[in-house]
Amino acid sequence: MPSERPHPLPSSAPAAPSKQTSGAAIAPQDPALLRRLLRAKDRMDAASHEAWPVQRLAEVSGVSEAHFARSFRQAFGIPPHRYLLTRRIEQAVTLLRDTDLPITEIAFATGWESLGTFGRIFRDITGQSPSAVRRDAQATATPLDQVPACVLKAAQRPDLTTAVLEKRRRQAEGTNPS
Repeated sequence: MPSERPHPLPSSAPAAPSKQTSGAAIAPQDPALLRRLLRAKDRMDAASHEAWPVQRLAEVSGVSEAHFARSFRQAFGIPPHRYLLTRRIEQAVTLLRDTDLPITEIAFATGWESLGTFGRIFRDITGQSPSAVRRDAQATATPLDQVPACVLKAAQRPDLTTAVLEKRRRQAEGTNPS
């Protein structure tokens, strides 16, 4: 009677590819590749109003288009196109909240070529129209919300004009030296 036990695969036969689940750990990427991906991401951040097709991003990174797209998604969790859309929407929200520019100018300033596309994608991502976001931001604005973050940080920055050791010496005056 033949054995019902399955035969092992010969060592030369490839094993079936395993499917990754959403909770599966992803192998870490090469640090040099991550630096290249960050270079492309930084370029998108600095000039998100420009067109950034995968071909251009791959050239900045020095890798092939397919490898770039796959590696970017693995490293940052979203594809490069969606990352760029998110950055553009973030900038548009900031402009809507902090300026009185017309929505059309904001759309073009943040890299959109069509007002309709801007409005549709803006609504898909934020859940509100650009004009509704502006209305809500203006209705809930407090005086501190209108001060730029860089100015607030500068005002709240600790005094670093005196060295720490000098501050300790001044505080220790009046105590017995050790």
